[in-house]
Amino acid sequence: MTDLKHKKIMIADDDPGIVDAVEMLLEFEGYTVTSTVEGSSVLALHENLPDLLLLDIWMSGEDGRDICRSLKADVIKKHIPVIMISASKDIKDSALEAGADDFLAKPFEMNDLLGKIEALIK
Repeated sequence: MTDLKHKKIMIADDDPGIVDAVEMLLEFEGYTVTSTVEGSSVLALHENLPDLLLLDIWMSGEDGRDICRSLKADVIKKHIPVIMISASKDIKDSALEAGADDFLAKPFEMNDLLGKIEALIK
């Protein structure tokens, strides 16, 4: 088992209920968690980068796929694994095409989320 104590996960989702629930779960599992409801703040990150990003596809006024493309085009941030989440199951392919490392449809099981996170954070 990898040491997760120092792993940082950022949640970018405009649904405060999801952010709160996932944040509590991940903190309980030993991760350091930051969250935002603004997609643009993900792109504004320059230091203290997360080890993984949970990114909602539909954020107010912004498309998570565009945010993901920008991240993956950035030399400093392209290594950050991105798990895109969405209530629309049928957009998994477009999420992966945008550069997401994995996809999870809402509502999701927390164990599925933890498994995907552990697979991407080595």
